[in-house]
Amino acid sequence: MALLDLPMVAPERVVSGFRPFKVLHHFGKLVEDKEDTEQVFHIIEATKGKKSHRQAWDFIASEDGQRFLRDEVDIPTMLDAHEDWADLPDNSVAKKYIAFMKREGLSAQGLVDESHKWAPAERRPNDQTEWYFNRLRDTHDLFHVLTGYGRDALGEAALLGFTYSQNYNPGILFIGYAATRQIKKVTGTNAPLFRAVREGQRLGKAAQKLAHMDVAAVMREDIDEARARLGIGKPVIYRQCLAALQAEGFDKESLDLSEKDPVAPQAA
Repeated sequence: MALLDLPMVAPERVVSGFRPFKVLHHFGKLVEDKEDTEQVFHIIEATKGKKSHRQAWDFIASEDGQRFLRDEVDIPTMLDAHEDWADLPDNSVAKKYIAFMKREGLSAQGLVDESHKWAPAERRPNDQTEWYFNRLRDTHDLFHVLTGYGRDALGEAALLGFTYSQNYNPGILFIGYAATRQIKKVTGTNAPLFRAVREGQRLGKAAQKLAHMDVAAVMREDIDEARARLGIGKPVIYRQCLAALQAEGFDKESLDLSEKDPVAPQAA
């Protein structure tokens, strides 16, 4: 069935509201392994409320939303077709995205697969609202590239602050601050970690809605021009925190949340 023929809201869709015990359970698992992306999806679903749904419905009804529905572009497939972007300049969003994904050993389809571990596609509501929430998932790594936040634990936390201001899911903000508290607990750093997350919130509020962008068009833009056009500011405090952590002897590439094997300062 064509996306335009799907209902905006399927009869089986339920807006459950905040479920704190479920959130705490899955956050505990995320602390044990910050790469266990499946737990993030559990938390987001347990806190997804009416505000994020209203934003979805407003976008679906918009001119751009209707155009993207008609086009039926599969974003993960498009992003993973690296060969299609080979002719672009080195400073294009696409080339920066490809370099990021290769460096991190990621694929757009991989994130889809992680989301299906907790909720297979056939068990999800078949409606346009689901299509919108899939856009939020499918553009996550592109958010990293456009905002400049890394995949270290603080970068993920600060990006969640940015994403909350864009998408209004309180679960995203909960994960961001809870993860930041855990980084502080594990490292004992003097870096202003919580200010980095609040900075992410401010930057996300000031920027255009990145999940609403024409992804194919943005991929072909110069990344500096794309950031300026989309109103994406620089994550200054985040970078200051990384510098402070490095000065204290912590390597951001190995920065973890787990207390079972806490991060130790790197030998001089």
